[in-house]
Amino acid sequence: MSRTLLDIAAKVALGVCLTSACTACATKAPPEPVVRTVEVKVPVPVACVPASLGAPPAYVDTDAALKSAAGPEDRFQLLAAGRIQRTQRLAQVEPVIKGCRQ
Repeated sequence: MSRTLLDIAAKVALGVCLTSACTACATKAPPEPVVRTVEVKVPVPVACVPASLGAPPAYVDTDAALKSAAGPEDRFQLLAAGRIQRTQRLAQVEPVIKGCRQ
């Protein structure tokens, strides 16, 4: 009989040890999470060509206009007018291109 009492006592002691070991681990509070705010700089693409530039004009010296011109004087007039239009457009476009390259 004493053997069974020792077995029971050993099992109880083992149970007490396991229970206290488990509860000892459970009583420790988990650490509080660390909350940090981190600023991340992300490059944002910016349009190089402004919306105010607009579409190119309808140039007067098209192939169809030059072919249908009455004579060389009219062709010359069309070419001269087209050159003026292109020069004006170039004056608008060049600063934009220069700004895009910087």
